[in-house]
Amino acid sequence: MARQARAIQTRTSILLAAAEVFDERGYSTATITEIIARAGVTKGALYFHFTSKEELALGVIAAQLELGPLPRQRTKLQELVDQGLLFAHQLQHDPLTRASVGLAMDQWSESAEGGNPFHGRPFQSWADRLTEVLVEARERGELLPHVNPAETAELLSGSFTGIQWTSQVLCQRKDLTRRVITMFRHLLPSIAMPQILLTLELTPDRAVSLLASRATALDAEDTAGDEEYDGTREEKRDAAPEEETSAA
Repeated sequence: MARQARAIQTRTSILLAAAEVFDERGYSTATITEIIARAGVTKGALYFHFTSKEELALGVIAAQLELGPLPRQRTKLQELVDQGLLFAHQLQHDPLTRASVGLAMDQWSESAEGGNPFHGRPFQSWADRLTEVLVEARERGELLPHVNPAETAELLSGSFTGIQWTSQVLCQRKDLTRRVITMFRHLLPSIAMPQILLTLELTPDRAVSLLASRATALDAEDTAGDEEYDGTREEKRDAAPEEETSAA
């Protein structure tokens, strides 16, 4: 178990180092040597987990696409809003997220002959995720009759991409949350049923609140798991004498 924990920690350190280097230098100019130095690992340790720079970049993208579990909401549209606000928050504070977006945007500067391995992957993954949420929202009667989930997901994904890029260029994404809230306030009335629209929470501190709720829930699960483990251990210890008596 200790060896497995160390391996997970090493892999995480490598991914974070790669994310920082990709974010600072871009995929094309980043080097394996620089990532190894930033991570503080050996060359062998890096190649044990990732066989190439391309695989490292794909690992960064995969890690970013996992937003993690969020508290369930009464409406799917609130969950859609929450995903957007959390993504904006991560772009401001998480190097993995910034690097993943940078890798996705890098595709436009790569030549077609170069065979950019990231072409379309992040954008399609974001659109697919939003489509799933919107399909559920439609099934629950949260959307206006004319709304096509796939088309709306593409619009939201493209709008978010343009907004975050503008915010990055103008102020290093310092105003990104405000811009995302503005985007939702303009787009949601065209897709949401009026009674649902009135219930949606669009506040600047929403993402921080969601992360705090998730941390509390995870702590509660860990505590419950520890208590269950302790109870099982006590039961086994109490049962031991009976087994010995029976054997005798």
